[in-house]
Amino acid sequence: MTRAIQHRLLIVSDAWHPQVNGVVRSLTRMVAMAEKHEFAAKVLGPGDMKTVALPGYPEIRLSCSRFQTIARHIEAFNPDYIHIATEGPLGWQGRRWCLANNMSFTTSYHTQFPDYLAARLPVRSSWIYPLLRRFHAPGRLCLVPTKTVEQGLKQQGFTRLARWGRGVDAEQFKPDLGRARQKETPIFLYVGRLAVEKNLEAFLKLDLPGQKIVVGDGPLRSYLESRYPACQFLGKLEGDSLSTVYSDADVFVFPSKTDTFGIVLLEALASGLPIAAFPVTGPIDVVGPDIMQNGISGQKVAVLSDDLGEACMKALALGRSDCRTFALAQSWQASAAQFFGHIRSGEPARKTDLAA
Repeated sequence: MTRAIQHRLLIVSDAWHPQVNGVVRSLTRMVAMAEKHEFAAKVLGPGDMKTVALPGYPEIRLSCSRFQTIARHIEAFNPDYIHIATEGPLGWQGRRWCLANNMSFTTSYHTQFPDYLAARLPVRSSWIYPLLRRFHAPGRLCLVPTKTVEQGLKQQGFTRLARWGRGVDAEQFKPDLGRARQKETPIFLYVGRLAVEKNLEAFLKLDLPGQKIVVGDGPLRSYLESRYPACQFLGKLEGDSLSTVYSDADVFVFPSKTDTFGIVLLEALASGLPIAAFPVTGPIDVVGPDIMQNGISGQKVAVLSDDLGEACMKALALGRSDCRTFALAQSWQASAAQFFGHIRSGEPARKTDLAA
């Protein structure tokens, strides 16, 4: 049932289509479900601006437009609420506009930027936190995906944190019970960007039986394909093609140590696929041993270990039906209710006296 539109929400994000990542997937879901929560939602992304390629990652474009251009876009939409999703050039300009116009705003923390940058550049993660703390400080709320991220940011001096979980489309991602399994050896699957921060070689270098399949694209693809010729690289997949790859595999391997959540974990579980991962932020909160969903412990759907190879082999013994049942407890409907509840918790266009 469509509800009457009561509010206009502008989401400012440096990550938007045609990029494919967890930020884009999450925001796409929120925009699609906005009307059910009485919002008209629009994303102000790089596609609306002049852009330059991110060094070393040409498929990601960053805004290089002047502040006046961005201000015109914001004012043309005339939002009641503004949510700044990322800490990139557009995020900083959106923040500047809000502070200049005494308009309150919310932010979200999607990426462990200190660890991300430390993996790419000769910088320490501790150097980045003060800048991120400054970015988020004027916001009314900073939305974080998990308890572990929240605790970590509190230790770094972040305040006004609120939880915004993620979900999975259980109709798109599901086991194909009618497909006969012809393979005699297991398939270990990775889905995600092929970039240094994803720690993909920790998976590819493992001596595992069967086949390794990698879905996704990114700056490391050519390098990884040449170094690991026995692995099958399928490139970027979407829709039924992606769902089929999930349901055909036996274990989903998540080698990243820098993700704040990992929506692909839920997609794999909904497909009946057990998880092998390191015991770090993201996996701990989604499928850790202390997590219970629908009466099923995370121990029954995932193996988290500092020995990723051992985790892969032990995950083979986990039940596919338990994985599916575990994932069904996490819906995009619940995620949207959290998100729009946090947005609505402030008065539209409320003035703020918070310092930048």
